[in-house]
Amino acid sequence: MSRVLFQMWGPYRALLIRSHKFYVEQGKMRLLSQFQNIEEESDKYSEEWLNQHSENFNPEIHSPDDFYEQATNEGVEHYEMLEDMRNRTRLSVISGMYHEWDKQLRGWLTKEIEHWHHGNEVKKVIWSTNFSDLMDFMNGIGCQVKLLPCYASLDRCRLIVNAYKHGDGAAFNDIKKHYPEFIQQFDNPLNASWFIDRSDHTDLVVSDAHVDEFSKAIIDFWESVPSNVINNDTICAPEWFEKALKKDLTNSKKQRPEES
Repeated sequence: MSRVLFQMWGPYRALLIRSHKFYVEQGKMRLLSQFQNIEEESDKYSEEWLNQHSENFNPEIHSPDDFYEQATNEGVEHYEMLEDMRNRTRLSVISGMYHEWDKQLRGWLTKEIEHWHHGNEVKKVIWSTNFSDLMDFMNGIGCQVKLLPCYASLDRCRLIVNAYKHGDGAAFNDIKKHYPEFIQQFDNPLNASWFIDRSDHTDLVVSDAHVDEFSKAIIDFWESVPSNVINNDTICAPEWFEKALKKDLTNSKKQRPEES
């Protein structure tokens, strides 16, 4: 007999999308907007440094050019620190949106499963499985995520978030191999491959366009989830999920009192 296994209630879908858009909009307005004029701020910082140190100028032992050069260097350093802070703020905004999406997805799945299955093993495996396996599960219940354009962006976002959190690890190595556009390059483009090979996590960089890309991917994902997933022949759960189901059933039988 057919039954609904997973239901994405319309108002709940709308709430997920609305709350995500709010987070991104507020992140841009309250955080990223603070870095819109860092060039002007750096020029002002250079001027202020010059004014503050002008009293130390002695024409008999100092060259005016040296003072101006030092002021310029101070401004450049200030700009570089602000640019680094802007990049880390973008990474933080991206990490926040990705982790919230990930928790909302796993939470929705476990709550829907609780309508027709009771057991801790399935709940644990939903919360602990990796991104790729979780997307395989979504494919198995009829949401062909891996065939959607948003999947590539979600995977890129996952790598960015993991590299930002863990530094020089597997995620950053994947970025170097597959997505070198996320690595800041200072040398001539002809030397790009040389620089990428020798880069580390401190060279990880994202733009405002990437924030928009990942935000759109999350919205597109929620919009792609079917309103109802019916138990039928097209459902094909991955092996790791089936094992958890069987383990829950076995545990349930062990806990039942023996019949007299």
